[in-house]
Amino acid sequence: MRTYREILAIPGALRFSSAGLLARSGGAMMGLGIVLMVSALYGSYGLAGALVAANAAAWALGTAVLSNLVDRYGQRKVMYPATVASAATLAILVTFAVLQLPAWTLFAPAIISGVTGGSPGALVRARWSHVTSDARQLHAAFSLESTLDEVTFVVGPVLATALSTSVHPAAGLIAPIVLSLLGAQLFYSQRATEPPVAPPPEPGTERPAALRRFILLTPGVAAIVVVNLLIGCVFGGVDVSVVAATTDWGFRSASGIILAAFSGASGVAGLLYGARHWRSPLPGRFVTGVVALFVATLGLHLTSSVLVLTGIGVLIGLTVAPTFINGNTLIGRLVLRERLTEGLSWMGTGIGIGVAIGSSIAGGVIDTGGYPAGFAVVTGFAGLAALIAVVSWTSVRRAERTASAAGDSDGDRDTVLK
Repeated sequence: MRTYREILAIPGALRFSSAGLLARSGGAMMGLGIVLMVSALYGSYGLAGALVAANAAAWALGTAVLSNLVDRYGQRKVMYPATVASAATLAILVTFAVLQLPAWTLFAPAIISGVTGGSPGALVRARWSHVTSDARQLHAAFSLESTLDEVTFVVGPVLATALSTSVHPAAGLIAPIVLSLLGAQLFYSQRATEPPVAPPPEPGTERPAALRRFILLTPGVAAIVVVNLLIGCVFGGVDVSVVAATTDWGFRSASGIILAAFSGASGVAGLLYGARHWRSPLPGRFVTGVVALFVATLGLHLTSSVLVLTGIGVLIGLTVAPTFINGNTLIGRLVLRERLTEGLSWMGTGIGIGVAIGSSIAGGVIDTGGYPAGFAVVTGFAGLAALIAVVSWTSVRRAERTASAAGDSDGDRDTVLK
């Protein structure tokens, strides 16, 4: 743990990391909060899944745009007003649901809230890249942030479930409103650690126009983002399927605890993974993690009780944070330093689009085939992610070596991630 104490001693690091944790903690409650509220008030998992899908897809696409603006104009100038808009429209969504307005009226505020939500996690990682140039410290910092991501998914589902089942079905979405506004105020007010706006490239150093416009054209990036998208499909399917399964078993209030066990195991794995210096090739570790996730999801088809599902969830969780750490680190090696926020945000964008797809498909099949059909959707997406990771392994490895060599020769790459 000495490595973590060392990085948190960097001036301003503890403050921005803590504020960033608060700023993104509400996001862990959004999907489950919507499912719990809509399934209780409207009686439809299909509608709940569709709303989660709309919110998550809008968040994913909005984050891609906002991250590009952040790299051009700065974190506070772009994201502070965007966060206020996101919280306000989420409050409108809750109000419409409580008033039992027609289902179609819920989609506009869900979409707008998603579009303006942004990715605080990517902004925190960009600050780490700004305050340290030591490869070992940055590995530990990314590992810490992945662990803190999982902490939010430990506390968030439990809190959302408790509020929704004990207070009011809509109460699980009130907390994200408060947390996002408070976190934004604390995080974006810290100007000393905010990365500077990237200057325009010097004449003769510009990259091809297509690569400057669309970061997914950077070699290796698209494959990693697609795998992340499919992992997001797994997450979206798991959220809806767990609620459906526990409801079917008569233990609906246990859904938050089960999802917290998923995330708790992931957080522990991430913390331990980040404390160790790994010498094996990074692309190979990334592929191994994705394949392990697929194998773990096969256990979902053996579940028939809360206890067994929790155990399988722990096995799945152990594969998640290390895989995300490796994916984010790969992105950091592949993209230009002045596009780092955008590159890291695309990882979140992939997850967001995936959650939208996974929750929508799982919600639909659960309405007709029950929770086992939802678990089948989860395993199918995990298998596809593993297949793509294995097939693209050679090209990602080649791109990573090329990017590292380019960074060594001209300093153009984010070499601190090596």
